[in-house]
Amino acid sequence: MAIVHVPAIGADPAHAGPVAVIDVGSNSIRLVIFSGLERGASTLFNEKVLCGLGRGLAGSGRLHPNGVDMARQNLVRFARLAKAMGARRIDLLATAAVREATDGSAFVAEIEDLCGQPVRVLDGVEEARLSALGVLSGFPAAHGVMGDLGGGSLELVELADGDAGRSTTLRLGPFALMERFAGDLSAMRAEIDAQLAASGWGGEGAPTAKADTFYPVGGAWRSLARIHMQQSGYPLHVVHGYPMRRGQVNDLSHVISRLGRRSLAKIEGITRSRLETLPVAALVLSRVLRALGCRKVVFSAHGLREGHLFDLLGPAERAQDPLLAVAADIAARAARFDMIGGDLLAWTGCLFVGESAAERRLRLAACLFSDVAWREHPDYRAGQALMRILHYPLSGVGHDERVFLAVTVHSRYGGAAGGHEVAPYLGLLEPDAAHRARILGLALRLAYRVSGATETVLKRSALEYDGAASTLRLILPSDGSAPGGEAVQRRFNALAEALDVRQAVVDG
Repeated sequence: MAIVHVPAIGADPAHAGPVAVIDVGSNSIRLVIFSGLERGASTLFNEKVLCGLGRGLAGSGRLHPNGVDMARQNLVRFARLAKAMGARRIDLLATAAVREATDGSAFVAEIEDLCGQPVRVLDGVEEARLSALGVLSGFPAAHGVMGDLGGGSLELVELADGDAGRSTTLRLGPFALMERFAGDLSAMRAEIDAQLAASGWGGEGAPTAKADTFYPVGGAWRSLARIHMQQSGYPLHVVHGYPMRRGQVNDLSHVISRLGRRSLAKIEGITRSRLETLPVAALVLSRVLRALGCRKVVFSAHGLREGHLFDLLGPAERAQDPLLAVAADIAARAARFDMIGGDLLAWTGCLFVGESAAERRLRLAACLFSDVAWREHPDYRAGQALMRILHYPLSGVGHDERVFLAVTVHSRYGGAAGGHEVAPYLGLLEPDAAHRARILGLALRLAYRVSGATETVLKRSALEYDGAASTLRLILPSDGSAPGGEAVQRRFNALAEALDVRQAVVDG
């Protein structure tokens, strides 16, 4: 059997220590503390303050005075907090409002003096590139167009073959549109279409960035995803990877863009700070999808900050699979004795002959996650494992893949197929995928009973399956290191029943 590559665990010692990224945007400023310069870095701290630096910029040409006061106070606090948290580097990134305001340079000089850190003012091209890298860090195979909507601007970038292509920056942020056209939706719609057409990204007869999938980035668009989850009764409240069809987006945008502040305030999932800009953000999304001809939308929780971190990594780290990097790290931290994810992949391989590369990748991830809940009370392990994987901030997975992993590990801990804990999520899986998850989970449950979570004993046992002959055989070591008896037989029988085999034999 071919050797399976499991990503190295932990960061290079030279890269050890938290990394702080402070994003100074047109509407919000945000501090994110990442665990380190590593693929699949975890977020140790995340705080946002809506300052509205770009409010009124279109008319005055200057940063909003109240926003400056609020930003000044909170940026100093962010810098001091990052140092207190042990950040080994602190990067301040400023975007559209700061680069376009006539007093932007003075603001930057003041912040650098107060914080004791340099501020990097990104031009539109660089802002677009980093946002695109953020999407690619979370979806390495992304193909389509990334759109990052800030308070003042919209960045569009083509994505293909794991790389960012041509890009544009447009003055289509909610603040910019509201200040020019107040509440005139018809005028805003015309301006959005005109800018897209003039930039070559839409319009009759103009070259377009035709693509099947659009990847929205930005707080306002994430709020739209949360609203749709809530309104549609979607069971998995995770924005990253949340899929919508163009028609669903248009229907939602049509309603949201016509609601007033009071009506929006009644919708669960919208923060008060988003009430003013959300209708305009909904309108922009709808018009962009129309111009690009995208049929699908996949929301990304990764954007400029994650793209900046990704940009700092070396080529080898960037090439790592983000899902497997996180799974391997969790496996190393959770393992009781040995890290046996790769061995479990080999041990269960006979059950999945002919699987695709994507299916094998998910099976490896499930094997790595398979001992994540051993510290929990036995009566609650299945449910705790299910919720942990459903809600963990994973990258490189769609919602169906996330549910596959969660259902697999739920079964590994004895969770009932179709039980009340797992039933709400099974609708996100194709029946064949749900069956594979059940089979893999039962096989992993048997493997842990046989091996005691140890590599040595697992390698002395084997599982043999002949689908054509409908036979299943478990071979136990002759040295007595693996248990036999009722417990093993019961788990073996459960796997055989799920496989619907005619003959099942335990040797040893």
